[in-house]
Amino acid sequence: MNIKDMPPEIVKKIRSGVIIPAHPLALTEDRLLDTRAQNAITRYYIDAGAGGIAVGVHTTQFKIRKPSIGLLKPVLTLASETIDAWCQVSGKEPVAKIAGVCGKIQQAEVEAQFAVEAGYHACLLSLSALAESSINELVRHCEIIADIMPVVGFYLQPAVGGRVLSYDFWVRFAQIDNILAIKMAPFNRYQTLDVVRAVCDAGRDKDIALYTGNDDNIVVDLLTEYKIKTLSGEKAVRIVGGLLGHCACWTKPAVELLNKIHQFVSENKPVSQNVLTLAAEVTDANAAFFDAANDFTGCIAGIHEVLRRQGLMKGIWCLNEKENLSPGQSDEIDRVYRAYPHLNDDTFVRKNLRHWQQK
Repeated sequence: MNIKDMPPEIVKKIRSGVIIPAHPLALTEDRLLDTRAQNAITRYYIDAGAGGIAVGVHTTQFKIRKPSIGLLKPVLTLASETIDAWCQVSGKEPVAKIAGVCGKIQQAEVEAQFAVEAGYHACLLSLSALAESSINELVRHCEIIADIMPVVGFYLQPAVGGRVLSYDFWVRFAQIDNILAIKMAPFNRYQTLDVVRAVCDAGRDKDIALYTGNDDNIVVDLLTEYKIKTLSGEKAVRIVGGLLGHCACWTKPAVELLNKIHQFVSENKPVSQNVLTLAAEVTDANAAFFDAANDFTGCIAGIHEVLRRQGLMKGIWCLNEKENLSPGQSDEIDRVYRAYPHLNDDTFVRKNLRHWQQK
């Protein structure tokens, strides 16, 4: 499948910039898939205004791929069908469906091929399994997957399993056909700039959408206009949207914030001090959810805890029984709830929860 085969409205939406939550995995106390809760969360994202949903990614828990668990295909299929059905029933615009694709080439090919069969528009391609591979090997891996379906590149921070990817890699990556976007999540300004420069120098700045995954710098990433000097002249580019685990909860305010930033850009308005203060508040909230104080040990459980408090999940159970909130993390979530009530969407969720939980 090629980008030209995608629905034009989906391509336009991705390139214009949207919020794409990374979908979590709702489990019962017995650690089985809670279909009702999983569907409710998907519907919540759509009604909150998300322009896309990423499934089978880190927030969905990589262990769904284990043969003994066998949840990758059921979870991807359920999400795809629920997205299509809910958009139709609710009259919402179509939502971009992004499937996580992981592993070395044999596994990645199988996952990408299934994602196409399940109706996904693009894949978020993880390179974590290729930690020792050369740039040539990495590029070839990406080319093979791009031959199967449109690719969203992924720069994952080394602290949670990623690897440092050079400017030279990103130039070559950006030259591959069928690259739709790049999610930049190195949590590092220098490495983020490497990607921006590479896309411009490769002459793909009009084709490849840039998305932030930098949870420590979300708002500033979205506010910044980069002006890159290239051999063909100066290019002005922006990070247009967010593909984030952070947006797996408190999604509606995140969508509203992105819309506000887009309005600033379109009207060429100066950024106010209030917006920069808001940027720091979003980072602080993320630190609580993602457990930054403990090297992100409780990042998935933290998202689950917020969704549990809202009623979207019954518990915070993860596939790994040892994966839980870190000591003090619940208190930190309490703190950011008190400090930043304008960042949560509890009232919106409470109003619609039963509607989303219907069969």
